Amino acid sequence: QVQLVESGGGLVQAGGSLRLSCAASGRIFSTYTMGWFRQAPGKEREFVAAITWSGAGTYYVDLVKGRFTISRDSAKNTVYLQMNSLKPEDTAVYYCAAGWVPGSSRSNEYHTWGQGTQVTVSS
Repeated sequence: QVQLVESGGGLVQAGGSLRLSCAASGRIFSTYTMGWFRQAPGKEREFVAAITWSGAGTYYVDLVKGRFTISRDSAKNTVYLQMNSLKPEDTAVYYCAAGWVPGSSRSNEYHTWGQGTQVTVSS
């Protein structure tokens, strides 16, 4: 069983940057896909980005391409989401998740979730 803990959220002005971290502990499989999702108030949870634990593949939703970068440090068992050029519409709770399907954007294909970290972008 893997456990996930997110950190790095906060309040930032539009155009600013934040880096989210997702620390994984427990039994981690090299075949995992690690995903970032977000959920804004009154909206459904949506896919943001994913990376295979091997680092071989990265996947992004079109809305964040060119602004967000997902990466992982296997030595630290940590996945990162570097968010640049943030916009007010990026405001949401961001969740880290682990799954088996490479690059999946479907939340029901992820079996383990962190508790989330709040990102607020002011205009």
